[in-house]
Amino acid sequence: MNHPLSNGRVAVLSNLPAERGQRRLALAVVAVSAALFVAAAPFAKTPLAPVWAFIPVYESAIVINDLITTVLLLGQFKILRSPALPVLAGAYLFTAFLAAAHALTFPGLFTPGGLLGSGPQTTAWLYMIWHAGFPLAVIAYAQLRKSPVQPAHARMRFGPVVIATFAAVLVAAAGATFLATAGREILPAIMDGNHYTPAMLGVVSSVWALSAVALVCLWWPRQWSILDLWLMAVMCAWLFDVALSAVLNAGRFDLGFYAGRIYGLLAASFVLVVLLLENGELHARLAARTTELEAANKELESFSYSVSHDLRVPLRAIDGYSQMLEEDYAPALDAEGRRLLHVIRENSRRMGALIDDLLAFSRLGRKPIASSVIDMNALVAEVLKELRSPAATNGPITTIANLPAAYGDRTLLKQVWVNLLSNALKFGGKSGAPQIEVDGINGGAETVYSVKDNGVGFDMQYYGKLFGVFQRLHRQDEFPGTGVGLAIVQRVVSRHGGRVWAEGKINAGAAFYFALPRGNADG
Repeated sequence: MNHPLSNGRVAVLSNLPAERGQRRLALAVVAVSAALFVAAAPFAKTPLAPVWAFIPVYESAIVINDLITTVLLLGQFKILRSPALPVLAGAYLFTAFLAAAHALTFPGLFTPGGLLGSGPQTTAWLYMIWHAGFPLAVIAYAQLRKSPVQPAHARMRFGPVVIATFAAVLVAAAGATFLATAGREILPAIMDGNHYTPAMLGVVSSVWALSAVALVCLWWPRQWSILDLWLMAVMCAWLFDVALSAVLNAGRFDLGFYAGRIYGLLAASFVLVVLLLENGELHARLAARTTELEAANKELESFSYSVSHDLRVPLRAIDGYSQMLEEDYAPALDAEGRRLLHVIRENSRRMGALIDDLLAFSRLGRKPIASSVIDMNALVAEVLKELRSPAATNGPITTIANLPAAYGDRTLLKQVWVNLLSNALKFGGKSGAPQIEVDGINGGAETVYSVKDNGVGFDMQYYGKLFGVFQRLHRQDEFPGTGVGLAIVQRVVSRHGGRVWAEGKINAGAAFYFALPRGNADG
C-alpha cells in the first residue's frame, strides 16, 4: 500500500514515511544531544586555550559534509522533481560557502586580521548570516513540500534547476561575504576583541528564533518523511550550537565556543549519514532486483513465444475455416449469416494483431540499443510514405519542420514515429482532411520532437491512462487499434534516456512530444 507521502512515486528518503523505529532513533539522538547540552551549558563561559588547528579542521569538515549532502539531495530531486529539494540543497550549499568564507576571514588563522579584507566584526557576522540563512531555507522547504505533485510532463527539468540553484546560492553567499567584509562599517559591532557586545544579544536571539521556527514548521503537520525527521534532529542540534557558541558563552575559545561548533558539525552530518546509508541500501536492492529481472526476462521470453504459438494455432484454424465458409457457403447464407462470418474473421485478425503488439512490447526491454546518428527528416519521410494508402487520392496535409538529427537506435525510433504518425492519421481530420505538424527543436541537453494533429483529441483528466498497455480513450468500433502503440513509444524513448508527454483537448486535436538526449547527435 502506498503511503500518502510517497503518493505512488518512487520511495526514497525525501518521501518515504518515517516509521516507528526511525522516530525512536531520531528521538534518542536528540535526547542524548539535549543531555550533553544541559551538562555543558553551566560551563559555557569557562575559558580554554586557543587551538588554532580546530577552526580549519572543523570548517573543512563542514564544507565537505555540506557539499556531499547538496549533491545527494539534488540526486533525490532528479528522481522526484519536488520543488522543495533544490531549496534544501541550496541551504546546504549556502552553509558550505559561508563556512569557507568564515574560515578565510577568521582573525589570526591565516593572517592577523583575516583574509578578504575582513575586520574584527566579519567572522561574527558571517556566523550570524550563516546560521540565519539555513533555517530560513528549511522554512521554505517545509512549505514547498506540501505542494501538490505535478504530472511528469510538467515537472521541472533537472539541469536548469541545478544551474539556477547554484547561481542563486553563489550570489547570496557572495553578497553576504561582501556585506561582512567591505560593508562591515554599516553593521553594528557585535564583537569586542574575543568577547561579545550588548548588541550581540538582539542579533543572536533573532537567529536562534529562526531555528526554532524552522523546527516548528518541520514538525507541523505531523506526517513526516525520513528526511523531515532527521532535519528536525538537525535543527535541534542547530539550536544547541547557537545557544552554546553565541548565547551562553562569553566569546571565542571558551568551552561554549568549542562545544557549539561540535554541535554544528553533528548537525551537518545527520542528513548526510542517513542519505549515504539509504544510497547503500538502494544499491543493494538494485543489485538484487537486477538479478531477479534477468531471471524474469528469460522466463518471459520463453513464455511469450510459447503463448504466441499456442494462441496462433487456434486463431489460424478459426480464420481458415471462417474463410472457407465465406468463400464456399456465403451464397447459401442470409445477410445476417454473412455478417457474423465477417465479424468472426475481423476479430481473429484483431486477436492476431494484439498478440503481435504484445510480443513487440515485451521484446523492447530485451533488445540491445544500437545507437548511431539518425537523420530524422529522412526517417519521418520514410514512415509517412509507408503509412500513406496507395489508393488514397486526398492525403493528409503534412507540415514538417527541419528536424534536428538524433542519436539512438534507428529501428526502435522508427517505431516511435510509426505509432505517433499513424495515430495522427487515424484520429486526425475531425473537420476535413487530417492536418499533421511535425516539429523538432534543440533545447539545452535534449532535443524535443512533436507531432500535432487536428483530430478528436482527448480529455486530459484521463492523461494517466494514455501511455498504459491496452489502455484506450476512444471506442474500438470508431477507432480500431490495440492500445499498445503509445506504451511502445514511452518504452522506446525511456530506454534512450528521454521522456514522453502529451496535450489534448476534446475535438480540438492532440500534441505528442518526446525528448531525447542530444548525446552524439551533433557529430
